[in-house]
Parts: sequence; structure tokens; C-alpha cells
Amino acid sequence: MRTAYKCRAYPTPEQADVLNRTFGCVRVVWNRTLAWRHQRWHGERLPTNVPEANAHLTAMKKLPELAWLNEVSSVPLQQVLRTQQKAFANFFAGRAKYPRYKSRNGRQSLEYTRSGFRYRDGRLFLAKMDVPLEFVWSWPDVEPTTITPSTVTVSRDPCGRWFISFAVDGDDPEQAAATGAMVGVDLGIKDFAVTSDGEKIVNPRTLAQRERNLARYQRRMARTQRGSNNRAKAKAKIARAHRKVRTSRQDFLHRTSTRLVRDHDVIVLEDLAVKNMVRNRCLAKAISDCGWGTFRWMVEYKAARTGRHVIVIDRWHPSSKTCSHCGYLLSELKLSTRTWTCPGCGTLHDRDVNAAQNILAAGLAVSACGGDVRHAESPRMLSPVKQESQPVRVGIPSP
Repeated sequence: MRTAYKCRAYPTPEQADVLNRTFGCVRVVWNRTLAWRHQRWHGERLPTNVPEANAHLTAMKKLPELAWLNEVSSVPLQQVLRTQQKAFANFFAGRAKYPRYKSRNGRQSLEYTRSGFRYRDGRLFLAKMDVPLEFVWSWPDVEPTTITPSTVTVSRDPCGRWFISFAVDGDDPEQAAATGAMVGVDLGIKDFAVTSDGEKIVNPRTLAQRERNLARYQRRMARTQRGSNNRAKAKAKIARAHRKVRTSRQDFLHRTSTRLVRDHDVIVLEDLAVKNMVRNRCLAKAISDCGWGTFRWMVEYKAARTGRHVIVIDRWHPSSKTCSHCGYLLSELKLSTRTWTCPGCGTLHDRDVNAAQNILAAGLAVSACGGDVRHAESPRMLSPVKQESQPVRVGIPSP
């Protein structure tokens, strides 16, 4: 299993200058290659592979106006072409959008393969550098001298902080001990998650807490002159405010997902269509601030590492409108209705707890029918809940 260790890095001024120049070269190679591929396809209808892209990179290095591409390590430039090829493969497979041009603003990154760095005794030497790059190791249970990284990614965020990510190929982790517990999780906005056990995890609303300060920083930047030092300082403050929102949200999602995976053997979630839900202008910001998609991704990869079982039920399952005691199905249930009494058995339901209990029951039914949705090697199977028998047609079928 491949594991990544991300650490804070502290390059010297000379090292930072080399890395910044490499960032610029990587950005130029990406943008020029992307434009060349775009023109090659729309003008001549010719696809492009990695060897052809490498030949184009060699031709670019021979141009007099791009001679400075030879001053940096060639490994990150070649790795850019492989990354772009993978981006196009994801686009044609429907997993990502069309690759975009890179900007000098925002996060910058470059990747070194084993031919572009040397890692010995916990010290990292990058190409075109004579001294090791200092970093802080943050995993006390892992000795940095024992890892053998296959790739190293150096990045710089808009706040000016430097990071190093070590990709390490290792053995699969040990499976966690069974707890015998199962849980259904209903995701929401007011309460981020409500479990079938009745626990309600409050949504921290990380963006709403810092929205006023963020708006004030943006107004300050709007009053500055473009290209001035004051504008650069104001822009850095905005980047730091966004960083605090992002890190707070990631910390909450990591803590919540880790606790669910650690305490339960089976976790049942809904297959939410977040992309469609954010089209609601009244709830788009609140839904985006929740991070439901990231939460599901965290639960799935942590469960795969520890041997837990994740079941994702059909998004159209009426979990909120169905009575978890007798199965009575309401014809309509408004979003503002938080509690309701079942007309069939008279049970008073909390909307979210009842939905979580129905999600757990539906997930166990799906698992019993062999309809687990986590099939990594094959296309996603239809849920047994969603499969319907075809209507019988009278007459002779046409050939």
C-alpha cells in the first residue's frame, strides 16, 4: 500500500530561489504543452502520448527564448508531462474536468522521481542543490531513516509555507480488531452527522465563523492598487484566512471519520449527489462548507486500511419519510419538519435519527443481497434496492 508523509519544509534562501525558478519552468512547460495538445487535436485531430510530449519538450528547450529551461532539473519537467497525460486520461474517463492552465498565483508544486533526489539517513538532497533540504518529521511512531520514498513532492501554498510529501510503498497495515458494532450515518447541515445510535455531531460551520474577517480582508484588498506591496500583503492575509478555514474543516473531518471507523465494523452512508445539491442557491454555501464528499472519501480509505466495511445505499432511498418501526411511508415530508408522528404505529420520530436507522437497515439489506457498492475492479453495480422487474409485454417480441 502506498502511503504519503507530508512535512513542513524550511529551505534556505538559495534553495527557495532554485525551487521558485523550477516552479516557473514547470508552469511554462505545462501551459505550452497543454496549448500544443489542444491545437494538435482541434486542428489536426491527432492524439498525443507521452513520447510525443517528451519530444515536444526537447524542442522547447532548444528554443533561444526558452533556454533557461535547461538551468533547472529535467526530472520535474518530465514528470509534468506524465501528470498531464494522466489528467487527460481522467478527463476522457469522465472522472475529472478538462485540464486547465496553471497560474503563478495559488499553490505551486513539483514532483521528483528517484532520479531527481537522494534520501539517506533521513536527509533529503534534491537535484541542483548541494545541501540537504531541512524538514520537520511529524510522526513519532515512524522512524524517518527507515523509509524509502519512491517520489518526493515539494509544494508551496499561497501563504508562503513550504511542504514535502514522501510517497512510500509499504506493506498493508494490520487489520483492526472487530468491535461488532454497526452504524448508519445521515449527513446534514445543522448537525453534520446523525448516527443510528442517536448521536448528533454538530456542524462546526468553519467558513461561517470566519466569514466576517474574510470579507473585511477582501474589502481591504479591493481598495489597494494592483501590483503594489500593500495589495500583496492584503492578498496574503486572505490566503491565511482561507487556510485556517481549510485546515479547521480537514481536522474536523479527520477526527469524525477516524472515530467512526475505529468504533464500528460496518458503516452505512448515503450516495449523496453533492454536485446537484449545490445548485440550490439558498443552501449552496452551507452544503459546500460541510465537505460531505471529502468525508465519504476519508471514511472509505480509512475503512479499507483497517479492514472495516463501508456500504453506500441508493440516493433515492426514502430514509426520512419511512417509519423505522413499522415501515409506513409518508407521501410528503417538508424539509422544515424536524419531528413527525407515524400514522401507522403512532411512534414519534426525530427526522434525522429515523433516517439514520433506515439507512442502516437498507445498508444491511444491500449487504445481505450481495450489492456492496465498493467494487474497485469493476463498474459500479446496481443496488438491489433499485433493481426492478421489467413489465410483461403482450405479443410476439420483435427480432
